[in-house]
Order: sequence, then C-alpha cells, then structure tokens
Amino acid sequence: MPKANETVLEIDLRALTHNFNYLTSKLQSNTKFLAVVKAFAYGSDAVEIANHLEKLEVDYFAVAYTREGVLLRDAGITTPILVLHPQPINFETIIERCLEPSIYNAKVLNEFIAVAEQQKQKDYPVHIKFNTGLNRLGFWENDVDYIVSKLKATSAIVAKSLFSHLAASEDPNETEFSNRQINSFKATAKEFEVKMAYKPWLHLCNTSGVINYPEGHLDMVRCGIGLYGFGNSASEDNNLKPIASLKSVISQIHMIEKGETVGYNRAYTSKGFEKTATIPIGHADGLGRHYGNENGFVFINGNKAPIIGNVCMDMIMVNITDIECKEGDEVILFDAEKKASTLAESSGTISYEILTAISQRIKRKIISS
Repeated sequence: MPKANETVLEIDLRALTHNFNYLTSKLQSNTKFLAVVKAFAYGSDAVEIANHLEKLEVDYFAVAYTREGVLLRDAGITTPILVLHPQPINFETIIERCLEPSIYNAKVLNEFIAVAEQQKQKDYPVHIKFNTGLNRLGFWENDVDYIVSKLKATSAIVAKSLFSHLAASEDPNETEFSNRQINSFKATAKEFEVKMAYKPWLHLCNTSGVINYPEGHLDMVRCGIGLYGFGNSASEDNNLKPIASLKSVISQIHMIEKGETVGYNRAYTSKGFEKTATIPIGHADGLGRHYGNENGFVFINGNKAPIIGNVCMDMIMVNITDIECKEGDEVILFDAEKKASTLAESSGTISYEILTAISQRIKRKIISS
C-alpha cells in the first residue's frame, strides 16, 4: 500500500467484507442482518460502506437521524433504513424518502400516526422500541396495551418490528443483567403478538450480543462496531479487521534545547536536547486536546512518538528524539495493526469515540482491491 503524503483516512472494503462474513457466520441462516451506518458509518464514509454492504446483500440499515437516511437515499441506496432517533419535525421527510422510524414513546407514536394518516398511508412500517434496562429510549413493558390500542385504531401504520437494546452485552460481569433484558424483551414481545394477533420481527442484539448471546439473536441482529473491526474484547478483536487507517505526514522537524517550550501555553518543556516533528492533524480533525501532553501518541517508522504540548486545531507536535525519520515521512495514528482502541485506551476513552470523531475535512481513500 502506498505511503501517505497527506492526512488521509484509508477505508478498506476488503476488511469490511471479512467482518460482515465473520459476524453473519454466528447467525442462523434465517436471521436477518441490520448494518448500523450512523455517524458517517462510524467516522468512515456512510455512502461507500452502505453501497458495499448492499452488494453483500445486507437486509437493513440503521441510522440515528433522518438526515443520515436522506443522504443514503440520495446516493441511491434502496435497502430499508431504520431511523433510530427520529424527531417529529422530520416525519413527512421520513415518509417521502421511504425511511422507517423507531417509535419510542407515546408522543412519537401519536404524531407519526397523525402524519401517516394525513399522507394517506396504508400499513407504513414502523419499529416499536421497548426499554428493557438501558433507560435511554423506549416504551415500558406495561405500555403494550396502549400501543396495541393505537395500532388497532389506525390502518396507516404497522409494526414491522419490535426491538430493544442491550446495555452491557460486552461485559462478562453483567451476564445476569443481559439475560434479564433478553427474557424481559421476549415476554413483552409475546404479549404484543398475542394481543395484535401477528408476529413482528424481533431484534435485540448489537455486535457483542451477536458474539455473546446467541439465544438473543431472534429474527434480526444490529451490528455497528463489529463491522468496522472491533469486537469489544481482545479475543474477538483478533477475529475482526479494522477497516480504517488514519495516516498523516511529517511537515517539519525542529531541534530544541533544554528548557525550550513547545506549543500553546508552553505546555511542554524540553528535558534536554530534543527533536520534535509537526504533523498536520489537530482537534478540528477529531484528535481531541486530551491526547496532548504525552497522553496520546503516533507511530513513525514503527516507533511510538508521544504527542507533546497541547493539541492545536490543525497540528500536533510529537517527540522524535530517538526516532530516525525525516520531513515527508509517513505518520500512523492507527491502522489494522496499531489499533484505534490502543490510542483510545491511552486517554481513557473507547474506539467508538476515536472513529466517530474523525472530521469530514480529512480526505477519504477507498481501498477495494
């Protein structure tokens, strides 16, 4: 693979195929697969990712917001798209663009029914979300009678699926809690099925749920971070391939003497004769200020170079005193081997935050062969 000569995010579609195949290998043949492509497909490129997954015959996509779904429709994506956190102001757009909303409380249910009836819809697909312990969005289990009464009173919408979300499926210490969530959701879904006299699809599992709770796979699973190469555990990370590599280049090298300072607020003071490199990436690109002052690092010619001083808007400075390198050399922030999770751990965060923070001003390069 050619060396980077500017700041670039390389997106490897071959790795995406591998991850999709690995995750689907965990499923029964009749279990559907929903790919979560919200937040620019976890900081990569939602259109490129969705196009590739559509070729792999994924069953569904999910986005967080209506605008993300519109972006995919504008790009020609025809696969069904679930909007996980729709707002009533966007309901007409959702119907116009054939998006499918998550219905998570009475207000949203009533307002979507009103818009669907006004638009003269018939059996428009919606997805009813139940809260089983995450306590973020969703109806309670004792709301079933209310939901059923509303659905029976209209022909404008139909419950395509019921779903919930596991709170700690990656944590082996929370197995009992996760099993309670699974059992609670199954019981709620059964009550709904009996009272409505039909069976919607059921889905509950995220990536870690797919790996750790096969009894919770049900009719469909929803995978996000696993598609992008992270399994929320060291053992599963080895079975997946990170699709994204964030690379840059050394713009300038400085030689500084003992006592000299580097960057804004003179946050770093040289401990002796040192060599520093300036790299064109900063907090406007998603590399937060918390990575400064030797909390974060990059790799240059295979060696770890700590970030020194405060992260600037467009640049960072790193200590290369013991590294053989020159201006124009490639810099790796993370790739398939030097994983984003490692950089994340250095500052007490997670790979999700590292990936989704990557600015859209960084050039994307698609690797497909």
